[in-house]
Amino acid sequence: MAQNVLLTGGSGFIGKHLTDVLLEAGFTVSVLSRSAKESSPAITYYKWDLNKNYIDENAVLNADYIIHLAGEGIVEKRWTNKRKKAILESRVKPIDLILSVLEKNNKKLEAFVSASAVGIYGAVTSHKICTENTPPADDFLGTTCQKWESAVDKIGALEIRTVKIRTGIVFGKNEGFLKKLTPSFKSGFGAILGTGKQYLPWIHIDDLCGIYLKAVEDPELEGPYNACITDNTTNSRFSKTFAKLFDYSIWLPKIPPFILKIVLGEMSKAVLTGQRVSSEKIQKTGFEFQFTDLEKTLINCLK
Repeated sequence: MAQNVLLTGGSGFIGKHLTDVLLEAGFTVSVLSRSAKESSPAITYYKWDLNKNYIDENAVLNADYIIHLAGEGIVEKRWTNKRKKAILESRVKPIDLILSVLEKNNKKLEAFVSASAVGIYGAVTSHKICTENTPPADDFLGTTCQKWESAVDKIGALEIRTVKIRTGIVFGKNEGFLKKLTPSFKSGFGAILGTGKQYLPWIHIDDLCGIYLKAVEDPELEGPYNACITDNTTNSRFSKTFAKLFDYSIWLPKIPPFILKIVLGEMSKAVLTGQRVSSEKIQKTGFEFQFTDLEKTLINCLK
């Protein structure tokens, strides 16, 4: 029988793409959903409700692998205290809920693979190259990611192989990050944010899904892995390259940091800062990125 992969966040941008990749690789897929959905031969839907601490235990008991993608969007709303709490809990509570089922039933998984983020290294801009051994920052992003990964470690304590995918900005066709920016750039109103010197570690959705697939299939993978291209792309370089694809050069002045801070509040740190991140560790496992050139990648995403 084909092995089953259970996804949290399976209906999101990454989850939808990853589902296709897993099915093509010969796995069956299960998805935890807040609403009842009709299952198909290849995809089984199970109900869960984090607010009520409810999960259909069969989802976990029938799984060989679990991939945890669920979580509130980081830049969807201003970072009020309530929003910060929601961002953290939406990442940690699902893990604790799954952990309780594993412990209760003495269930062993082949692996538990969780999303994480390069935000663990902090909302700062520097020339330092962050590796998986770089200590977590003590700001909101760093602390959130650290608690997120610490929750994963509880699964690891059950002698289950755990993998943490520290993801950068994900590029996809009319989805995610690019979907938000395309209208303004396409209209000729693209602009550089702040100084433009902040680094923007990125990855194509196909490569990200490839890393998740390898994390499932390769028993040697364990612990954290950075999932982004190490090409020193800055916000300025990205903005100029993206505008070029719409046949114009950036003409608007840079958007001053204080304007973004007024509009976005503390969340402005997520767009005004960025560090260089190394992908050497995942590449040493034999993984090869298919999309490494920024311009060609953006062209692919606009097709």
